[in-house]
Amino acid sequence: MLALLLALQGPLMQAPDQADTLPRVSLTQALQRAARLDPNYVAAQGQIDNAQWARRNAFAVFLLPSVSVGTIAQRTNPPSFFFTDTLLRVQTTWSAQLVARYDLFVGGQKLAELSRSGAELAGARADELRQRFATAQLTESDYYAVLANAELDRVARERLRRAQEQLAVARARVLSGAAVSTDSLNLRLELARAQVGALRQTSALRVSRLELGRRVGIPGPVDALPLDTAPAPALPVTLADAISEAARQGPEYRLAAANERAANAAYRAELGNYLPRATLTFNANSIDTEFYPNLFKQTSFILGISFPIWNNGERELNLSRARVNKNVARATREDMDRAVQHDVTAAYDAYETARASADVARNAVVVAREGFRVQQTRYSAGATTILDLITSQVALSEAEAARVQAEYSTRLALAGLESILGRRLFTDKGTP
Repeated sequence: MLALLLALQGPLMQAPDQADTLPRVSLTQALQRAARLDPNYVAAQGQIDNAQWARRNAFAVFLLPSVSVGTIAQRTNPPSFFFTDTLLRVQTTWSAQLVARYDLFVGGQKLAELSRSGAELAGARADELRQRFATAQLTESDYYAVLANAELDRVARERLRRAQEQLAVARARVLSGAAVSTDSLNLRLELARAQVGALRQTSALRVSRLELGRRVGIPGPVDALPLDTAPAPALPVTLADAISEAARQGPEYRLAAANERAANAAYRAELGNYLPRATLTFNANSIDTEFYPNLFKQTSFILGISFPIWNNGERELNLSRARVNKNVARATREDMDRAVQHDVTAAYDAYETARASADVARNAVVVAREGFRVQQTRYSAGATTILDLITSQVALSEAEAARVQAEYSTRLALAGLESILGRRLFTDKGTP
């Protein structure tokens, strides 16, 4: 059993060297590449383009009429007669038509559409910002996972190395008669556990590198450049200021408010269908036997006024749907207003808690390392049992793993708070 474990040890100890041949990206590069590749963010950017064109269309309706031009070629057999000032016998005729139409009054729908398009543009921009930070948060999560798994892989190998060293010491003590054979058996069990932990952590590191490569658009595994290991700083804003800022400019809350304004405008547009409409139309017709017809020309101005009475309930159905959408949008916005204090407080406290936990975890590593050193010395002197040594050895590995997880949990908590606020609280989103 021991020979098999030692045989497996060799490839595992060489695994970190493989990272030297992998492509490496900084956090700044990862964020930039992921923003261009994430389908949700690309869709959010496209919605801004659509909303901008809808806004231009809403302005154009106020100033410009709709214009259409058409031409028709007609050939008859046998030839027919064409009456103008003279009688002509023709076989091919060309006709052209120009139609310009301007809505003088459409029940306030122009103003409603202008308001709706403005709200949709504001909502599209807020959604783009929200999706940008959502993409960044996912990217940071994958980036930190690579760094955390790399450190946890180092912790697992350190545990494996300590188990091998202690096993060698225990075998020597057993052979010299200073210890019983159960000491080496217990250490063999610890060695097996450390071997399994190293295998699992190596697999986790490999998978996280592949996920980072997918996120940044590089086929295969990608390694992450190390970040600054300094303790997390205090937040530059107070909790009250963070709540106020999120309610004022947080992307999710801005999006909810914009959706409510758009729904209200759409409801007003449907109410306009109950009012009369006035339309001015200009027609210009020309007919000739040539491609550019000018033999016969006719123009007309038409003023049309219509008053909708009943269209089999379709107008009422559309109004009911618009009313429901307006009520849902209002309820969503009010719920977001109530949730802002909870969301910001939870994210704010998560960062502060993770930051404090990281400080505690770093101190715990110092204590656990000293405890292991003492137990190691005592066991070598025969003043303690093998169980106490193994317990302190496991405690050291667990403390180191807890420190790694706490430090990167702090970074993820910061990314979550920044996503809510819609801005970066610190500018060092890259390598030191």
